[in-house]
Amino acid sequence: MRLLAGKAMALVMVVVAMGADSVRVATFNLRNYLVCDRSVEGVWRREYPKPEKEKAAVRAILAKTKPDVLALQEIGPLPFLNELRQDLRTEGQHYPHHAWVEAEDEVRHLAVLSKIPIVETRRHLDLDFKYFDERENIRRGLLEVIFETNGVRWSLFVVHLKSKWTERKDDFEAAVWRTGEARAARDFIKKTYPPASSPRYLVTGDFNDHRDSAPLRRFLKSGDTQLTSIVPAADSRGEVWTHYWKKRDLYSRVDFFLASPAMLQAVKAKSGLVVDLPEAALASDHRMVQLDLSFEKPDSR
Repeated sequence: MRLLAGKAMALVMVVVAMGADSVRVATFNLRNYLVCDRSVEGVWRREYPKPEKEKAAVRAILAKTKPDVLALQEIGPLPFLNELRQDLRTEGQHYPHHAWVEAEDEVRHLAVLSKIPIVETRRHLDLDFKYFDERENIRRGLLEVIFETNGVRWSLFVVHLKSKWTERKDDFEAAVWRTGEARAARDFIKKTYPPASSPRYLVTGDFNDHRDSAPLRRFLKSGDTQLTSIVPAADSRGEVWTHYWKKRDLYSRVDFFLASPAMLQAVKAKSGLVVDLPEAALASDHRMVQLDLSFEKPDSR
């Protein structure tokens, strides 16, 4: 019996040790997890919170996928993030570490929930770009969260670029604005983490544009220098769309994981997944995207 118990304990220790090398990271636009005017079951409601059915669907997805680190877009003020954390904890998903940022958009925010310790949180709110004859800041800021896994230090950048709603007729679908935001974020990341230093980072979130768009290209390359690569991701049917625009009956991929060359080596092969669980359509107009990272011990390389 003692021998069996010893083997069982050893097995548990191996599983825990293996788990410590791996991190599941996900990105999820929660679709207005806040108070706003919205249609609820066919009725227009003013200043109405996200319906409980939608919140429950979000939590169900997280319970089934169990991300260790979760990048969020369209979360409301801090009390909404705390509510989500508490509801998740009540249902068995504990995220003791978090980061949240408030930028010029006072309604929709970026956040990170994490089961693993956060080494440092950096909120970049003063990144600006030239927009016609003026200078503008990235409307929702750039959130950077730094982790250390198995002795390897890495960064997660979270973005939510401007939507296609435009304030100017000469900026169709706000493409110029979005490209400016992308360039400002890209230039900052490149300056902070020079490509020659082989930095490890992910850029993730809602880019509000397709993979061959100017904003995405800004993050991928600078001149001839490859800064990041798109991490492949698809659902159980091989489909890659992450957003459904009901008004236009349009499916598109606007949520991505971009990995620096050194970070790409840590992404487990074929781990990129667009989550298509039954609750997805109710939870949000976006589908969650996830990947798994594997960090070897520095002395084993």
